[in-house]
Amino acid sequence: MQPSIRLRIRRQDRPDLAPYWQEFSLPYQPDYNVLSALMALREAPVTTDGRRVDPVTWEHNCMEEVCGACAMLINGRPRPACSALVDRLLEESPGAPIVLEPLPKFPVVRDLLVDRSRIDAGLRQVRAWVRIDGAWDIHERAPRISPADWAANYLYSRCMGCGCCMAACPQFHPESAFVGPAPLAQVRLMNAHPTGRYDKAERLHAIMGEGGLSDCGNAQNCVRVCPKEIPLTTAIGELGRQVTVQMLKDLFGSGG
Repeated sequence: MQPSIRLRIRRQDRPDLAPYWQEFSLPYQPDYNVLSALMALREAPVTTDGRRVDPVTWEHNCMEEVCGACAMLINGRPRPACSALVDRLLEESPGAPIVLEPLPKFPVVRDLLVDRSRIDAGLRQVRAWVRIDGAWDIHERAPRISPADWAANYLYSRCMGCGCCMAACPQFHPESAFVGPAPLAQVRLMNAHPTGRYDKAERLHAIMGEGGLSDCGNAQNCVRVCPKEIPLTTAIGELGRQVTVQMLKDLFGSGG
């Protein structure tokens, strides 16, 4: 007979209030993920000591590990809740509750819901987009890239902005200006784009100052927790070479 599903959840009613812990127990169901358990809990939010409480707040959308919205700290590891299978978590820690906490490094809105707008701010800071209006011709003849370049770029295009890499990064925190690994990886992706390369120098200048590439401590936590297995440290290494070349260009006046 399978055990019940025990959840220990760190809750917080408002951003300005102190967090607290509550424990819940659910009847075991096979093939649950963490979101399934939270949905079942929402139907009857009663703690293990018999108190009925407000339903737990969290965020989710696609349920397919594509949007990144449901990322949270699960048993101490940042990961999407939709791909965190309850059966596997019970096997990893028999008899222990599944511990759910909001994604660290981001302001808590309520319970497991956090404000990840700093990721968007980092993407804006490094200009992580491709301009479609310019003096280049992209309408009649689309620029071609090799299959090898396409495959390499695809690895970075899988980023879903979940914030797991940022949560695991020791250099990214509320008191730090570091943009974090996710925006840096997007600089690498946009600089490799046939049209995006026209803004390459501007992106590199954006990561050459405070909060940029030099703030990375090479802890490599980011690549360990990325649910999409994006080679973030490889991107950071490649950007290091690009920044060096850009500095030489700036020094000798050859521009971008």
